[in-house]
Amino acid sequence: MPSSDRPDWYTIKDAAAYLEIGEPTLYRWMREKKITFRKVGDSTRFLQEDLDAMVRVFPSERDAQTALHLCPYCNHDGIVDGGVQSTGKIYFRPRETKFWTFRDGNVEMSAKMCPQCGGVCLVGDTHKLKALRKEKSEK
Repeated sequence: MPSSDRPDWYTIKDAAAYLEIGEPTLYRWMREKKITFRKVGDSTRFLQEDLDAMVRVFPSERDAQTALHLCPYCNHDGIVDGGVQSTGKIYFRPRETKFWTFRDGNVEMSAKMCPQCGGVCLVGDTHKLKALRKEKSEK
């Protein structure tokens, strides 16, 4: 098998350097089963995809607003606003909301469709959801 077809294995030392963390942190993550690793005989190895999975992204509010205008499937920026038609309105009802609440527990949804790939995504009213969740926590 040509070497270009082989996966790039990282040793513990290489993995710690790649993630810019200390080796003790990597060992702790392994003990806590927070990172995927492989055993090859007595050696511990990581694939780059295992290491990349440890990097979490915390988007800013500005990034979240920008994401509303991009297709979640192909990243096309010409997404079209619309709705999904049914026998009635489509709503999202959070599980935490009790059915006996005096306020309307439904969160209205709108739809967006990508003209490039045809992907459809539903987008809900985040302000309404926050209000419903706040109401529930006050009870």
